Order: sequence, then C-alpha cells, then structure tokens
Amino acid sequence: MISKGLMQVLRLSRSLGTRAVLMTMLALASVFVAPLFDPLIPDPLKDRFGRDAVLPVLTILASSMLAVTTFSLGVMVQAFQSASSQATPRAYRILMQDGTTQTVLATFVGAFLFSLTAIVMFRANFYDAAAAVVIFAMTIFVIAAIILAILRWIGHLSQLGSMDHILSLIESVAQPPLKALATYPALGAVPASRAEPPPPGVKTVTAPCAGYVQFIDMPGLNSTLTKAGARLWITAAPGAFVVEGDDIALLNIQDDVIAKAVAKHFTIGKTRSMEQDARFGLIVMAEIANRALSPGVNDPGTAIDVIHRQLNLLHGCLTPTTDAPRFDRIVAPEVSAEDLLEDAFDILTRDGAGRVEIMNHLQEALGRLSNSAWPEMAKAAKEHLPYVQDQARAHITMKTDLETLGLGG
Repeated sequence: MISKGLMQVLRLSRSLGTRAVLMTMLALASVFVAPLFDPLIPDPLKDRFGRDAVLPVLTILASSMLAVTTFSLGVMVQAFQSASSQATPRAYRILMQDGTTQTVLATFVGAFLFSLTAIVMFRANFYDAAAAVVIFAMTIFVIAAIILAILRWIGHLSQLGSMDHILSLIESVAQPPLKALATYPALGAVPASRAEPPPPGVKTVTAPCAGYVQFIDMPGLNSTLTKAGARLWITAAPGAFVVEGDDIALLNIQDDVIAKAVAKHFTIGKTRSMEQDARFGLIVMAEIANRALSPGVNDPGTAIDVIHRQLNLLHGCLTPTTDAPRFDRIVAPEVSAEDLLEDAFDILTRDGAGRVEIMNHLQEALGRLSNSAWPEMAKAAKEHLPYVQDQARAHITMKTDLETLGLGG
C-alpha cells in the first residue's frame, strides 16, 4: 500500500510532460558540462572533430527533430481521439499514460533542444576545440537514441489506437488493484462487515470539494489516527463521487484539527482513477463492449474479447486474506465479488441479451468463475447465472437459439 507522496510521484512519471522535461534537462546538462572535460581530450581528437565537423550535424538534428516531433504529436492525438470515439472517452485518459509513446516523444524533444542549445553555444563562442569533441561524442549518442526511438515508434504505430492495444492497456492497468484485493481487502483496513458500527456522537469528516475519491493515503491516515488515539470509519471509498460537504469518513473524537488532517489524506479529483479503484477498470472495459454492440458499430467480436478479458481479470482475484488488518484504526467498506460481477457483465447482459453468441460466452464465463478459488466469487457467479439466462429467455424467441444456450424446453 503506497503513500500519497509516492502516488503523486508515480502519476508524474506517467505524464508526457514529465518525461519530456527530464529528457530536456539531461540534454541541456550534457551541453553545459562539455567544457569540464577539456583536460581529458588529446590534441589529435581536437584537430579531427572540431567545430566544423559537429555544427552541420547539429543543424540537421535541430531542423529534423522539430518536424518529427510535430508530426509524432499529430499522429498521437489523432490516434487517441480515434480510440476515444471507437472505445470510450475513459480509455483516452488511460492511453495518455502509454509509456512507449511518452518515451519516444520525450527523446525527440530532448534531441531537438540538445542540438538547438549546442548550436547557440557554438555561435556564442562558448566552446573551444576540446569541448567540440565532447559535443561530437554526445551527438553520436543522441543519434543512436533517436534511431532506437524511431524503430520503437515505427513498431508502436502499427498498433497505436487499435482496439487490441486499447484493451490490452486497460487490462494491464486494471489488474493491479484487482489483485490487491487479496492482499489488502478494504485497502488494508478493518473490513466494515467484520467491524463494529461507529458509536453515537461521531465527528463527520467532509469533502473539501466535488469530485471522485481517487486515492486514500492509508499509511499516512493510520499514522495520524495513531498519534491522536482515534478511530475512523471511511464512508466514501475510492471511486465514490462526492460533492463539497458530503461525508467521506466518521471520526470517533470531536476534534476539528484531526478532522482536517484526516481530510488531507483523501485525494479527490474531477475524474475517476484506477490506483485503488478495483471496479473502474471493469467498468471501462464493459463500456467498450457495450459500444461494440451498438447498431452503429455492430462488432460482437470485440464484445466477446472483452468478456474473455473480464474473465481473466476476475479469475485472477484471489481469496482475500483473513489476517489481522494492517491499518487497525481504520474501518473501510470492502469490494464484494457481486459488485465486480455486476460491473463486468451486467451492462453486456442487458444490451447483448438478444445475441446468442454473447449470451453463450457470458454463460461460459460465469460457469468458469463458479469454480473460482475465491469462494465469494464462486457463489456470486452461481447466483448471477440465472439473471443471464432470464435475460436470454426474454429476448431470444427462436427455439433453436435457446437450445444452443441450453435453455430449451
């Protein structure tokens, strides 16, 4: 379970701007430290790799990298907008965290600024013959990085924005919080189903702004409560939407200072995120499958692919631990197996009820989940199956189709 500070660092690391800035700083630092290597450069190299040897190469890099960066940004935006319209707008935010795209673009930007700055330094007579040799060596390294980035970019463009790429990326992002349910049920706090209810006269902790609860800093929150000798009941779990003044937690002591400190451990944003929200990834994938079944798209193959990916995600959910909770001063609601099944399959069950192939794969998925190692998941799948079958009977009229689903008679 990570802290709020680490979460913010991870978010920054997934930002295109952060990677571009880091690459730019590295490029600029290399330009400015070049004169420090003057004593290490032998005279023969100074004569061979001087100002006239490196300036033309830097000029070519500066002009070409600007064009390549502009073109690549245009391709990226177009691909992401296309993915947003074909899949779901929620997928766009996940695609913006694509590490390969960010690294390639950051390399192009860094190479452009490196060459541009080096040209300016040469024109200002900042570099002597020895520094020119160092810049030439750095330019060779930059060219190698550019070649590698272009090769990665060419391979990545073949799938960028495709449905397979979108679904694979969402699946990879949705998997960690689902697997964390086994290690950290109720975010590592005491599950509300096994805890006593809050006592009378509790202090209400309210949301400072409107938005979705994105993240709760459980280690920091537990530390604050330990110092104050207090207990907390979380009422707004990650994924919940709150408006300013809504209850997000209940505190067993009447202390405004502690209540404000508790509220600071809740990260509330305008959009829903997946750091701790185990249900959101399933919802996004279900939205993609639902759009694939719309008359304008009519792509049941994508919906079936989503069912298989949802099955893989849910089958990976292991039995939550019954060990002592890590944060014993906090009580939090847990995510149930029934909630996960509803998020993954209910919208498909309703909108795909008239399609034999969709209902067949839904039945198969629930049948496999009924043998899950997580007893609650197995029970929920068995209880969910009659709903799928009732929907099929209500929307499929042909006897042969119902027999295909094993619902004849």
